[in-house]
Amino acid sequence: MLREVRKKRAHEDIVKQIRSLVEKGRLTQGEKLPPERDLSEAFKVSRATVREAIFSLETMKLVRRRQGDGTYITAARGEDLVQPLALSLVHEKDDLIDIFSLRKLIEPEVAHLASDNAQPEDIQNLEKILREQEREVNRKRSALRIDAEFHHALAQTARNRIFERLLMAVMDLLQKTREQYLQTEERKRTSLRGHREILAAIRAGDGRKARLAMRRHLERVEKISFQKGGEGKR
Repeated sequence: MLREVRKKRAHEDIVKQIRSLVEKGRLTQGEKLPPERDLSEAFKVSRATVREAIFSLETMKLVRRRQGDGTYITAARGEDLVQPLALSLVHEKDDLIDIFSLRKLIEPEVAHLASDNAQPEDIQNLEKILREQEREVNRKRSALRIDAEFHHALAQTARNRIFERLLMAVMDLLQKTREQYLQTEERKRTSLRGHREILAAIRAGDGRKARLAMRRHLERVEKISFQKGGEGKR
């Protein structure tokens, strides 16, 4: 059922294989994945690569890791509507401009809802994520995982499961682009600054400012993503 993957971007191939098995019904809700060791042997990759793929699948809400128990295929409430749409979004090779337009529709509202629904523990979690992002930026290391974690935490804080799943699918679709625009130090700091502005508005309970801060952040990201030119063309 599982086959060896290409060494380059191996974790992406693992994600595609498992996602395909879910779509075809060969892996179903509640089914436990083999241990990391067995997956590593099946895919002919390191266990670190397997963990990276599991993280991506968990972000997409296709699997859930249970401490000391293993990794299970999951299904969210409202899955009949959202999951097929989310999976199709990830498969589509849409115009990048259109994808950013979708983000600018969804994420400012997510930020507004997060401002309305944030509890003290949510604020603390977002602050913790930004502290970690700042450390990674200062160490001149990739902050890609932390960047995704911030947006995921915002979606969870919004308390809207439909938005959360749509947003996670779109973020996964944009993974390669985000790898490009977060490479330079200036770009990493631009992302961190945007996140700080969003969190400041949410901490103040100002939904309007949170929405505007998110939109400004996305517009900066969009500008950076197209600096090399031609990436938004079909």
